[in-house]
Amino acid sequence: MVLLLSLAATLGAQEGGDLQAQILYAYQTEDLGELGNLAQRLGNQVKAGGADAALRYHLAHAEYRFGLLALRQRRKAAAPAFSECVDQLKWVLDQDAKSVEALALQSACYRELAKERHLEAVLLRTRADERLKSAVDLAPRNPRVLYLVAMEELAGSKPNSAQAQQAFATLLEAAQLFEQSSATRADVPGWGHAEAYLALGTQLAARGDVLGARNWIEKSLIVAPDYKAAQKQLAMLVQR
Repeated sequence: MVLLLSLAATLGAQEGGDLQAQILYAYQTEDLGELGNLAQRLGNQVKAGGADAALRYHLAHAEYRFGLLALRQRRKAAAPAFSECVDQLKWVLDQDAKSVEALALQSACYRELAKERHLEAVLLRTRADERLKSAVDLAPRNPRVLYLVAMEELAGSKPNSAQAQQAFATLLEAAQLFEQSSATRADVPGWGHAEAYLALGTQLAARGDVLGARNWIEKSLIVAPDYKAAQKQLAMLVQR
């Protein structure tokens, strides 16, 4: 796969791992300014002509994270970030149409962009669905893919419905698969572990399983000790 080869060879494994860590840390600590700086630096490298699949993927990931934080801190900046994420991954997919990681991340960016661009929402959601379906077909046990599937199904289902139960089962499978994979390898994207564990913990808390919820939220904090969202969720759980 072009993306994996680039991560390991072109950027260099250590550099690729460092970039992943910086992006995730800035997101988990809710540092919008640092995410913006990372995206700008990576964007400048792309414009300078040194872009390969790995660099563009990192830039897309940084823009995705920036967009998610901007939704809460600077709403108008969110849509341009998600759009940039989509555009960078178009280049990656032009090189390798079967890049599962690029398909999954682009799906997430299309979906968030649809929420911000209402006139284009139907088309953008369709593209998000197509990318995610392709990723599932190519890698049905990729934990990032399953996590995105679960979160989309949970968002679109009624509590206690059959769809919600299936989405919960998918989220549990994603979390278990994340447990079996490294969150620190530099040659593959390493995001999703902490978020999946937190999401599962949140779902368990809503079901009244406080012990199970605490277990998974604490796992999220083991992976990402500075993850503010998990810290807040655990604090709320302790107060019960």
